[in-house]
Amino acid sequence: MKTTKNRWLIALSAIAIHLSIGAAYAYSVYQNPISSSLGWAGSQVAIAFTIMMALAGTSAAFFGKFVEKNGPRKSAMVAAVLFGIGQAGSGVAIALESLPLFLLTYGVFSGLGLGIGYISPVSTLVKWFPDRRGLATGMAVLGFGTGSLITAPVAASLIEAIGISSTFYLLGVCYFILMLLGASYIAPPPEGWMPDSMKKEMASGKKVVKKDLAQLTAKEAVRTKRFWMLWSMMLINTTAGIMIISVASPMAQEVVGLTAAAAATMVGIMGLFNGGGRLGWQPLQIILVDQPYLLFSFRFKLSPFSHCH
Repeated sequence: MKTTKNRWLIALSAIAIHLSIGAAYAYSVYQNPISSSLGWAGSQVAIAFTIMMALAGTSAAFFGKFVEKNGPRKSAMVAAVLFGIGQAGSGVAIALESLPLFLLTYGVFSGLGLGIGYISPVSTLVKWFPDRRGLATGMAVLGFGTGSLITAPVAASLIEAIGISSTFYLLGVCYFILMLLGASYIAPPPEGWMPDSMKKEMASGKKVVKKDLAQLTAKEAVRTKRFWMLWSMMLINTTAGIMIISVASPMAQEVVGLTAAAAATMVGIMGLFNGGGRLGWQPLQIILVDQPYLLFSFRFKLSPFSHCH
């Protein structure tokens, strides 16, 4: 008889994968050191982050079927290889002082690895927690949000100690190993699986699965009004956040006058609240998930743009 895996260890595996790819949010700590050591313009260095995030979103959107077909373990391993090559390869690009190679490694390879590595754990973890979907997604992306909490100060210290290239080599290997460890355990639950507590509640009629929670195909989803409302909200939300994240460290140093170490700490603190907020807001998910809230939230997010000229 096949033993069912521990869903909390599955959650830990998901966090390990997201903790690695979440290092992307600490990119700003590299910008000034790369610009000053190689003479590249800040805008040139920032393009790598733009490419990475663009490909992360694209690959997450179009590789969903790949994850479903090949399973989360194989998909996460592919993500580990791509992201590891992207990060370690960036060290090679810095050593060779090649901007095109840096855009290819950090931008393209890391971006593809980030996108596939993002959706693999999330889609799997939700299946393991049908009774606590909000908690499941919160735990999955907790690592992504807090990745910069660890990476920012560590990367800043390593750059001072061993240089930019060696920092990319070392962290690239660490990300690869951590993602492989997470991928080695992660797996979908058996068909029709649900926790015993949920079985009892459904048998007694205390819990009913709402139609809104039914899985939709991609073609079905894009025909719904709710999908486009959520998509628009996320576009506005992430665009604003990523614009700040990509330049947080240089901006703190140039505008506020923080040292590189202090700016790295600030980026880490941003990661702390980023990750903590993803999990901390989960208890309110049940209350705030109805349509009136979505409409209010959408209008609230749009309101700052209505004053722009």
